[in-house]
Amino acid sequence: MALKVLSALDVAKTQYYHFKAIIIAGMGLFTDSYDLFCIPPIMRMIGRIYYPKVNRLVDQKNWFEVPTVIESAMIADALMGTVIGQLIFGRLGDRAGRRHVYGVSLVMMVMGSIGCGFSFSNLTSTVLLSLGFFRFLLGIGIGGDYPLSATIMSEFANKRTRGAFIAGVFSMQGFGILLSSLVTMIVYAVFKACADELTSPSELASSDKVAPVPPESDLAWRVILMIGAIPASFTYYWRMKMPETARYTALVEKNTLQAAKDMEKVLNVSLSSIREDIEMINTPNTRATFLNTYSFFSREFFRRHVRDLVAASINWFLVDIVFYSLNLFQYHTFKARMTPKTHMNLYDDAWQVAKFQGIVAACATIPGYFATVYLIDKVGRVKIQAAGFIFMAVSLFTAAKMNIDGWGSDPGLGFMIVNGFTLFFSNFGPNTTTFIVPAELFPARFRATCHGISGAMGKVGAIIGSVGFIWASRDPPHGLGVSCTLTVMGGFCVLGFFMTYFFTRETMGRSL
Repeated sequence: MALKVLSALDVAKTQYYHFKAIIIAGMGLFTDSYDLFCIPPIMRMIGRIYYPKVNRLVDQKNWFEVPTVIESAMIADALMGTVIGQLIFGRLGDRAGRRHVYGVSLVMMVMGSIGCGFSFSNLTSTVLLSLGFFRFLLGIGIGGDYPLSATIMSEFANKRTRGAFIAGVFSMQGFGILLSSLVTMIVYAVFKACADELTSPSELASSDKVAPVPPESDLAWRVILMIGAIPASFTYYWRMKMPETARYTALVEKNTLQAAKDMEKVLNVSLSSIREDIEMINTPNTRATFLNTYSFFSREFFRRHVRDLVAASINWFLVDIVFYSLNLFQYHTFKARMTPKTHMNLYDDAWQVAKFQGIVAACATIPGYFATVYLIDKVGRVKIQAAGFIFMAVSLFTAAKMNIDGWGSDPGLGFMIVNGFTLFFSNFGPNTTTFIVPAELFPARFRATCHGISGAMGKVGAIIGSVGFIWASRDPPHGLGVSCTLTVMGGFCVLGFFMTYFFTRETMGRSL
């Protein structure tokens, strides 16, 4: 026998509060992608400020770049914090309640963003150490937001449009990537306009001089990072005003009356229609229908849910290897089109990286999210995820065959289009569905925990993919080369297809 309040949630009409919840929950994902994906142009600028001589001695073609090991560590640092945040906050969400820890993760994101801007600047080593520390703190907050946002949205939604609502939350990630590029370009344009040029570009073009580094440029990248705290700060009040989800209150806290009262506040339903009969709730048979009696580490949990948990975790692991590699380091693949001249202003250098990243987000990433929102509750999660993996594999194998000789070659327009298709089908496919499925597969008392475990495995894949890509895609003998690296990534997508097709259960239309 289903509880009235939960049955009402399953069949509730789409209302204003559903869209409000998308914005409230999605703003964490928005801030997440802003902070993670603004780092490529920032690392370009940090290289111009702190590493001009080191790279000039090492490689005449690649002046002004942060050493590979430093860049890898800076990316992995935030992602490792995300892994820890997903595990900790996912468990806390099931033990203390979604609402009670929802604001804590947001506060950590705000503190991390602001702290990044105040990284010490007297020595190169102290700048990167303090920046790494605050990005790790930022990553913990970002990680905590994943399981909480997905779980809250799934538990507020009805079963008819639940997939679209959760996908809508996750689609905010695409807008965060786009905004990070726009903010970066605007900030750099403002600083460039205000900077006093010491030497004209025409003079530098005809000489072997290096473009001077304006003294105020060390402030520009800090401003970009601190701006990431603004959207998260605006959302904090509304998160604190959200009631606890009725599914958690009724099924975990066992307070059906409070669950009914909370739902009356946000959904257009009357308390009398969803309030339970006290006599019915006190019967043993009714208690058995809605109370989970087994623990997370029990044999019963293993029997019922371990296959789903393993499938969700591996699928997320595989797609994040590819997704984060392509997004964080796509500008390395197109370096021939963006290699800075010695006379190029450092603002122009970082500006073109941000511009390229923004174009890809607008043309490929965001349309992929929209396609998922529109079709997820019509086609189903498994079909979209499996098809997405296959199309990603085909695109990556095609790109690998386009005579990509390495970091210094010009891949051409065709390669750029194929790369865009890969990102489109990652978002109209497994990058979005791996966020949705764990929020629907598991019981209320384990939902955030299992989502956190799945997401943590994904971020482990992101660390392997992003760090591995920057090392593996270097020209032989120092690396495998771009073509071989793309082929390996395509192989991961093929493996993801088989994991999805044979081991992932469809959740479309199922009641939570």
